[in-house]
Amino acid sequence: MINKRLLIKHLLAHNDENSFYDKKRKINISLKEGKGKFLKHVCALSNSNPKNNSYIVIGVEDEDNKIIGVDFFDDSKIQNLINAYLSNPPIVHYENIPFPHLPDNKVVGLVTIRPINGLTSLKKNIWKYYGGSVFFRDGSISMPKVFDIEIKDVNSKIVAAIENHAQNNIELTLDGVFDFMNKRQDFNPQYKVFKEYFVLCWSGAKKEVKEETFFSRVDIELINEQVRLFYSALDDVAISYTENAFKIIEYVRLGLYKSYKYYKLEEKIISFNDNANYTIEANLIFEPPQFDKKVLHHIYNTNNAIIEKLKNKRELSQNENEDLRNLAASYLICYLNGFDEALPKLEFAKPYIKNHSPNLYNSYKETIRVLRKVKYN
Repeated sequence: MINKRLLIKHLLAHNDENSFYDKKRKINISLKEGKGKFLKHVCALSNSNPKNNSYIVIGVEDEDNKIIGVDFFDDSKIQNLINAYLSNPPIVHYENIPFPHLPDNKVVGLVTIRPINGLTSLKKNIWKYYGGSVFFRDGSISMPKVFDIEIKDVNSKIVAAIENHAQNNIELTLDGVFDFMNKRQDFNPQYKVFKEYFVLCWSGAKKEVKEETFFSRVDIELINEQVRLFYSALDDVAISYTENAFKIIEYVRLGLYKSYKYYKLEEKIISFNDNANYTIEANLIFEPPQFDKKVLHHIYNTNNAIIEKLKNKRELSQNENEDLRNLAASYLICYLNGFDEALPKLEFAKPYIKNHSPNLYNSYKETIRVLRKVKYN
């Protein structure tokens, strides 16, 4: 089993960007430009390495390899995006890798690209790239090229050596468990061993609601691979497990005018097998709340007026400040009730919310995370 933190260290230490490895400070697949660039790099790495894995490391400075981290990116539906835009799509996994020196809410993103037989190309237009385009790696750059020659396999031995040096061991596992238990001691940290091999650690602030147990500020990590499986500072989560599986049900708090309910968003089941493998199945179980359209029209117009005030740096009234705290979530409710124009308005609001308040921006990011799951499903 590969220790992903160790793998990232080996990639950063021994290789500049090349035909099997790329690094990014950040990506943004909520915008067409960011989505197009990401798909281009996935396509190029898949075509340039037909026999081995390729990697994209996210959250690293380009010049000096300094690890700065990115926000936890919980997107189990990223394969849906790949399948929608690429012909002969590779198998793509996005994983969140914690590093000890990073803040709790930051990780390093690791994208693993495993090609399948055949040439990968764009199915349809995205940003400035045309459907039918084929990309390859030219050194550290992803370039469009005409495919007319057989691809030589020049990286398999190099990639195999890097992966072999990143294999996990007992010492790394024990160190990982102790680090987690010490770091999360204020949030009831626990661990469980599955199949005498997998070590899962989790923590959260526990609360009882109507004879049900929920956790907030949840952190769940698979220590063998140093992968953070779940992290949320806001949402409530229900946790249960058996001898063979660990289940997470994530809830999202939505409502209007100080009347809120918790709705089931996603069920994630981590199943552990006897052959030292595990699988993660994520199912969206969200049923969007429905509200009166007249009420939503009023809220939508109020949100637009607040954003215009922030844009023009005008002072908000007390009521507008109250509405601002729920602006991102109420835009989301409008979108889920058929207001398609609420989506670009939410994206437009991002810089003004970010500049106004860090706490408000954290709420905005949680809303975007929910939206991304709903859209890709």
